[in-house]
Amino acid sequence: MGNPRMNRRAALKAGLATATAAALPEISIADTVPLRTSRIRQSACRWCYAKIPLDDLCAFGAQVGLRGIDLLQVEEFDVPRKYGLICTMGYAGGGTIQDAMNRTENHAAIEASFRTNIPLAARAGVPNVITFSGTRRGMSDEEGARNTVAGLNRVKKIAEDNGVTICLELLNSKVDHPDYMADHTAWSVAVMREVDSPNVKLLYDIYHMQIMEGDLITTISDNIDWIGHFHTGGVPGRHELNDKQEIQWNGVMQALAGAGFKGYVAHEFIPEQDPLTSLRAAVERCNV
Repeated sequence: MGNPRMNRRAALKAGLATATAAALPEISIADTVPLRTSRIRQSACRWCYAKIPLDDLCAFGAQVGLRGIDLLQVEEFDVPRKYGLICTMGYAGGGTIQDAMNRTENHAAIEASFRTNIPLAARAGVPNVITFSGTRRGMSDEEGARNTVAGLNRVKKIAEDNGVTICLELLNSKVDHPDYMADHTAWSVAVMREVDSPNVKLLYDIYHMQIMEGDLITTISDNIDWIGHFHTGGVPGRHELNDKQEIQWNGVMQALAGAGFKGYVAHEFIPEQDPLTSLRAAVERCNV
């Protein structure tokens, strides 16, 4: 699908509400303190709020109890720090949704990008960078797994040496990303077991895996050691985390907290209503 930043932003055309820098709601300190003490460390994906200047999004995020902003480019890594936040996951040249780890011809370019950008992430306090499996295009899952293991083995020491975690994203191949290979937890966990690095984990996108598998709480609990990061999104439609969709978010967040998850949960939904109001509501819903 090309550049992941552009592909994610393309979804905005389908439903992102218009917001401006002047639209920050007033929020009292009393409203924000409980969110800061949540057992779930929350973030928000930048692309879902592309019409809002990054500085304004960070300022609002700090008000409502976010810990960071997700999916920033290298040149943006330091911006959240001005507001007491961090970039919780960054782009560092880990390939694209279509072309990444499952093809050996991509490994050299990904390694070169990671050698340059993972140290920059470390210096900016960015704990995670993203990568993908790539699409099948006729390749068997067995061959794709071997190639993905080889690619991740090639770059894992870069992550280990810099204290940054490379996260392979799970995506659905049923609705949004046809033919994507890392579309089931079992395949992806098998890859993680082979790589066996504390600095290579899964990005478990709850929206995508609800579409592909369901059984969220049991699957997450059974595989929490291999998961480094989470994304949210309402099913169906990838919209607000509200009572119009099928995931029971309080139960899922309770399971994460109960499993001792110490990473970040980043909201990645396309708001149908005022984006910042919807973001605040999502933070409150996931505050356990």
